[in-house]
Amino acid sequence: QVQLVESGGGLVQAGGSLRLSCAASGRTFSNYGMGWFRQAPGKEREFVAGISWSGSSTKYADSVKGRFTISRDNAKNTVYLQMNSLKPEDTAVYYCARSQYGSSEAPYGYWGQGTQVTVSL
Repeated sequence: QVQLVESGGGLVQAGGSLRLSCAASGRTFSNYGMGWFRQAPGKEREFVAGISWSGSSTKYADSVKGRFTISRDNAKNTVYLQMNSLKPEDTAVYYCARSQYGSSEAPYGYWGQGTQVTVSL
């Protein structure tokens, strides 16, 4: 069974930075693409960023391009989301997820429990 555990969320002022981490259990982490998603109150969950199994391919939602960076360390079974220049509209619960493929394409079969990110003015 795959388990994903996010950490690194918190309260930050607008313009600040946070780094989210997602630690995965299991020996097959490096075979699969990973993604970060977020869900704000009253809104649907949305894709934020994705990374292929090797880390050579990444993609981002238009709303975070140039501000967020996804990366992974397969030796540590961990995927990261570096978030810079945060805006109040980035406030959401952030989830990491594992793709069923080596790319970061849907569907995603495993999800973490989420970590809250709150950006204040």
